[in-house]
Amino acid sequence: MRETFGSTCHGAGRLLSRSAARKVQRGDDVEEALRGRNIHVRTADVPALAEEASRAYKDVSDVIDVVRGAGICCKVARAEPLGVIKG
Repeated sequence: MRETFGSTCHGAGRLLSRSAARKVQRGDDVEEALRGRNIHVRTADVPALAEEASRAYKDVSDVIDVVRGAGICCKVARAEPLGVIKG
């Protein structure tokens, strides 16, 4: 509590900038991959979905292992996405 004020990371953090993510993957490919995993997608800008591709983010399991190892958090659940909204 003293070190973190009762807070820990709320996501994995970006591995690629938004512009770099757009260069390595197309938004419609991301949309197709998400729908293939039964994840609902809502966006008015399909090309912008490339910014939210999984490969644009660090591996959340690795991040959780680090903060857990540092004694900052306890792993209690793993959430699976139901939808992506890109506005």
